[in-house]
Amino acid sequence: MGNWIPGDQTLVAQVLRISASYMAPQPEGFVSPITWGVEENVRERFGAAGVPPGRIACERATYVFRDARPSSEFLATFRNYYGPTTNAFEAAAPEGREADLQAELVDLFTSQNRGGPDRTEIPATYLKVLITKD
Repeated sequence: MGNWIPGDQTLVAQVLRISASYMAPQPEGFVSPITWGVEENVRERFGAAGVPPGRIACERATYVFRDARPSSEFLATFRNYYGPTTNAFEAAAPEGREADLQAELVDLFTSQNRGGPDRTEIPATYLKVLITKD
């Protein structure tokens, strides 16, 4: 299982942070899915489900987003297909803040892009979780 890590400085965690700043606060009692990116939470949850600690392995890994387009254009993939970003744009629209959100995300994607001006290559760190058999 791969889970984005809250507070991480790489792409997806920062996309989530920025997107959240444009949305209404979550209701009381809401447990964010990104908490699965915290090793202690993963171990606690699987342990509560009866998985012995020795069968739970966690490590940080990196996924690299690659696209033949510039990063500012690759951002459209997140805007159109990644739920948290799509929701942030929907929440920003009634307040006239879509351009602000777009600008923040363009800055993020541009600053994290290692592919040069004509293509996208952006690393994103995640927590890789492996549960082994007995």
